[in-house]
Amino acid sequence: MSSETEQVVVEQESAEVKVRFTEFTLPAALQSAIQKTGFEYCTPIQAASLPHTLDGHDLLGKAQTGTGKTAAFLVTIIAGLLDNPIEEHYAGETRSLILAPTRELAMQIAKDAEQLSRGTGLTVLTLVGGVDYEKQQSMLERASIDILVATPGRLQDFLGKRKVYLDQLEVLVIDEADRMLDMGFIPQVRRILQASTKKGYRQTLLFSATFSQDVMQLVEQWTSDPVKIEIEPDSIAADNIDQRVYLVTKHDKFPLLCNLIKKNEGERIIVFANRRDTVRTLEAKLKKKGLSCGMLSGEVQQSKRVKVLEAFRSGNIQVLVATDVAGRGIHIDDISYVVNYTLPEDPEDYIHRIGRTGRAGSNGSSISFACEDDSFLLPEIEQLLGDKLECEHPPAELLSNS
Repeated sequence: MSSETEQVVVEQESAEVKVRFTEFTLPAALQSAIQKTGFEYCTPIQAASLPHTLDGHDLLGKAQTGTGKTAAFLVTIIAGLLDNPIEEHYAGETRSLILAPTRELAMQIAKDAEQLSRGTGLTVLTLVGGVDYEKQQSMLERASIDILVATPGRLQDFLGKRKVYLDQLEVLVIDEADRMLDMGFIPQVRRILQASTKKGYRQTLLFSATFSQDVMQLVEQWTSDPVKIEIEPDSIAADNIDQRVYLVTKHDKFPLLCNLIKKNEGERIIVFANRRDTVRTLEAKLKKKGLSCGMLSGEVQQSKRVKVLEAFRSGNIQVLVATDVAGRGIHIDDISYVVNYTLPEDPEDYIHRIGRTGRAGSNGSSISFACEDDSFLLPEIEQLLGDKLECEHPPAELLSNS
């Protein structure tokens, strides 16, 4: 990556200058779709990146979840596809590809893509594991694709069977590159890129919550003179989220969780735990207590994950118990509480967890349980936050084992 051509743009979340989407020269159908979604003003990542990406530049974007980065790259893709229609387009070929590390995130991106491309005639297809393979293959064999959203494993599978073709790829988005690294997907992504158009002949947009040395090496390999957009929020955790830490014994954690859920009956609550077996045990114990809940983890089949998420979104279940990998793709408004049943070992995961609440400008609350097993993780979380977390003992009534 050439340091001479790289542009560095740093924006603050508190930026007072608001940019409207109507200030950009976008196709009429896209402007109409944007208006129907209720978007009027750009978020900082959108305002900073769109002038460059709409002009065809590669981009390296650093932004936390919930900052609007998905709309930033979708607007870029849709505008480019509509401004440059093509006559010949064969089954299995895609003009744009968005790679995401988890099934939930891929499905959420595809949902947003369908919303923003409504009325444009563009086709959106999702390829993720855990969903009917034959149905996905049938769709690939029937039609060409304008926007393909995929997880690396399932896409590599279809590439190997020559059901997907990336040799005409115009735009590539790699979302949450740092998470791709953490989950060990980079070898798969490399093979996918080997089957696609080369850098310089495609536009590449790479997003990451962190700019680690490993991420920067990927940027060097996969992008061509990218614009660098770094969004540094005023505070790394949203100010509208009330953060509490309850100091408890390991024995008291489950009664405390049950009482919190009962006290906040009717409120949507996500409970995070570090391990799949903990999530599985918690769901079973909560159901035994008569509480409505569902679970999301890597061991849950995709078809069931979709049903659980829809039940949670519609209010048919009150509590969602999840691991970090599964929770990363949850974008549901009106989540009142995030409970960290176990503190995350990676401080960045704390930010992603509590970011599930307080969305769309609403207020939210996070409650973390710190016991003898994991309280030592608090200082690193506080260091990332740049602030101390208030630790307190929970009210006695929340510890009753009734």
